[in-house]
Amino acid sequence: MPSVKVTRSVDIPDLLRISRYYKMPELGPKLLFFSGGSALNGLCRELKNYTHNSIHLVTPFDSGGSSAKLRQAFAMPAIGDLRSRLMALADESVLGHPEIYTLFNYRLPKTGSNKDLQLELRQLAQGLAPQIVDINNPMRQLICNYLQFFCDAMPKEFDLRGASIGNLILAGGYLNNQQYLDPIIFLFSKLVNVQGTVRAVVNDNLHLGAVLRDGTEIIGQHHLSGKEQPPLSSAIETLFLSSSRDQQQVASPSLRKKNRKLIATAELICFPPGSFYSSLIANLIPKGVGRAVAANDCPKVYIPNLGYDPEQIGMTLEGMVSGLLQQLRRDFEGEEIEGRLLDFIIIDSRNGDYLGELSKAFLQANDIVLIDLKLISKHSAPYYDNQLLVSALLSLT
Repeated sequence: MPSVKVTRSVDIPDLLRISRYYKMPELGPKLLFFSGGSALNGLCRELKNYTHNSIHLVTPFDSGGSSAKLRQAFAMPAIGDLRSRLMALADESVLGHPEIYTLFNYRLPKTGSNKDLQLELRQLAQGLAPQIVDINNPMRQLICNYLQFFCDAMPKEFDLRGASIGNLILAGGYLNNQQYLDPIIFLFSKLVNVQGTVRAVVNDNLHLGAVLRDGTEIIGQHHLSGKEQPPLSSAIETLFLSSSRDQQQVASPSLRKKNRKLIATAELICFPPGSFYSSLIANLIPKGVGRAVAANDCPKVYIPNLGYDPEQIGMTLEGMVSGLLQQLRRDFEGEEIEGRLLDFIIIDSRNGDYLGELSKAFLQANDIVLIDLKLISKHSAPYYDNQLLVSALLSLT
């Protein structure tokens, strides 16, 4: 059977197309996002009004916050960003079991003795706490089983202050499922009727590391983001994954077959805003990601960050695009690239704060089309307006 590629002109926003998606989101397009952290959660809450088929490959390399406590105790991948994305895509209507949604978003108090916090957790695991009593069986029993499994495996000195119950349920399920993430993420998705597909880009217990321009070596995502630790004083030169959090033990994980299939089915691939290295580039490190992106003929879109990102010391807009392309091209190791890695860059030059500009020569050299349109509204400034951003992406499908 012959394969024919058809091109079309696009109006942005394509109001007719957007209206059609809004009426039947269950038949909406498969937009795929490489991301991590919480930067995309607002966009996801808007996106699920138009499609229940979006795909999210999320980094499991976070080493800060409550994820760090779980990783240190159980030598497991980070699950906080996965839980956060699942919650952003959850059905918040009555059909989505709002009582479970509320439980998964509940956190233990940040104050109080560890004895009191352990008591509250045990009451939750026994189905006696007010946050869980209204959940119907068999879902309540299943959740209680996972919490009980976590309680039994939890080290005595484990710090429960501010712990996310959703994270603890995921951790209990992970430990109870022979340390596989996919089964518990699938179950979690069903419990809150997640309107999309969420997967970790890899399932391995790996840590994000970087070599800085001044020669300094850092391991641990929380050292890069400038949130829990002081911002970097030197630019990131190289990003890598390490099997150890204490010293560099470079790991070379490969993209799993099921994730490669997800990329192959996408109708649009988006490299979205977020921490440039720890959320975006980290997702592209596993072997096979670049090849999978190039093999899909769908539109590929990059939406640069606005303003200041502590991870982007000294990087211009062109530097960001070059860094993205460089990481994707590494998958080919000097071979000729079959397919395209990036088609469009979407910005709002009138209202947005970007570092530098994209020259015509740079765009032509990389065969990229720049789409410059309104993405920032009065009420969203200085950030992107999620409605405008979703409309632009849907119009390209």
